Amino acid sequence: MATEPAQGARAKSTDRTGGGTSESTPTKPTDPSPQTPGEEPEGSPRTKLYVRRWFMLLLFSSYSLSNNFQWIHYSVISNITVRYYRVSILAVDWLSMVYMLTYIPLIFPTTWILDRYGSRDRYGLRVVGLLGSSLNCIGAWLKVAGVGRERFRSPCSPRPSAPWRRSSSSGCLPGLPPSVRDPGRCLPPRLLVSLASQLGIALGFLIPPVLVPNAADIAVVERGMDVMMFGTAGVTTLLFILVIIFFREKPPIPPSPAQASIFESEAEYSYIGSVKRLVKSVPFVLLIVTYGVNSGSFYAISTLLNQVVLSKYPGEEVNVGRIGLTIVLTGLLGSVLCGIWLDRTRTYKGTTVVVYILSFLCMTAFTFTLDLGYLAVVFATAGALGFFMTGYLPLGFEFAAEITYPESEGTSSGLLNASAQTFGIALTLFMGYLVNNVSTLAGSLCLCVTLFIGAILTALIKSDLKRLRAQQSGENTNAESKTTAL
Repeated sequence: MATEPAQGARAKSTDRTGGGTSESTPTKPTDPSPQTPGEEPEGSPRTKLYVRRWFMLLLFSSYSLSNNFQWIHYSVISNITVRYYRVSILAVDWLSMVYMLTYIPLIFPTTWILDRYGSRDRYGLRVVGLLGSSLNCIGAWLKVAGVGRERFRSPCSPRPSAPWRRSSSSGCLPGLPPSVRDPGRCLPPRLLVSLASQLGIALGFLIPPVLVPNAADIAVVERGMDVMMFGTAGVTTLLFILVIIFFREKPPIPPSPAQASIFESEAEYSYIGSVKRLVKSVPFVLLIVTYGVNSGSFYAISTLLNQVVLSKYPGEEVNVGRIGLTIVLTGLLGSVLCGIWLDRTRTYKGTTVVVYILSFLCMTAFTFTLDLGYLAVVFATAGALGFFMTGYLPLGFEFAAEITYPESEGTSSGLLNASAQTFGIALTLFMGYLVNNVSTLAGSLCLCVTLFIGAILTALIKSDLKRLRAQQSGENTNAESKTTAL
């Protein structure tokens, strides 16, 4: 009895996101040779899981955590930063937004390097990882040198390295999963890295208000700045050393049939061609916009949280950090629960639409209850907002991976991240202007409107789960091959 190869696992498919028809090179049926127990069937691609993948995942997650901590730690104490450095609030906001601004052009060469060399070249992924972690470390030490009332330009100086640090952090993720993913379980590793990133933001909300008090004595503020910057530099230095010693390339054998299919077609991969096919895909373009709106809203509310809350609750700097922590911690819970649900049901579109709508409703609740005078209500609405808004972030990446397969996840993730940074800058600037020149209510309503539009556009995305079909096809081929061998 002969078996046919799975299209997603064995044949080099020309079906791309642009909507072309699928063509595959036919393979002549062959009679399988006798198989011994535990041996890979001849009709299926060889796959293998390595225990080392979990240490690689932990190392990458820690590096991502430290990077995201540095993104928000000035903004959460923006009123203290303004007083210490004697600069405008907009200048402090730009300490966060410059991450987003410089990220946009540099994510493309980063993903190009990863896509071209990270999977085929022995050292591509390792080089990008080393570059990102080294700049993460250098940037932290430059901030140490920037502690001083006349040294505001020094904290800005490491920011041009931020996109390489952050883009390599985001860009390495699609290159890393082949060494950590279990067949049929594509979400958990990406989810764990996303959780680590959110935990870094949570620490960025929690720690700075505690270490840097809003004291009348500037010497006390400066001492807190020193402790925070030296601590950050020490952690990033340790992580850089660990990356040098332990960070490795892809495994010799792919972990799943879907990844095996991508490995087989790498020789014909074109980054520019992949980008062109992706931007011609209407569902993916809609996802780029909706992901950008949701993530950009999260970046805006995170950057401006200090200004928004203190406008109604003066002197509550520590509670601002705790509210930010609540947003992220409930978001971590949301990411886990949504991830478990998605991994079991594979209802990608339905889950993303529901989570998006609930993000809009929670932002509306946060907006109209902020000035009630009860911090407990702010904590509750902010927590609900974080649960759904932050919980959406990993869902967007996984939905993109499904509808764009077999395109490189590095390319699709890079485009999603570039959209997020673009919308993040625009919404932060516009919301910041409204908060400081019109009213806090007007600034919050700005995000409500954008999230409402994003929810409508998300509902219009056509769901075509290409990666799931390839995975199932590969598993069916394995099962048929084993049955034939018996």
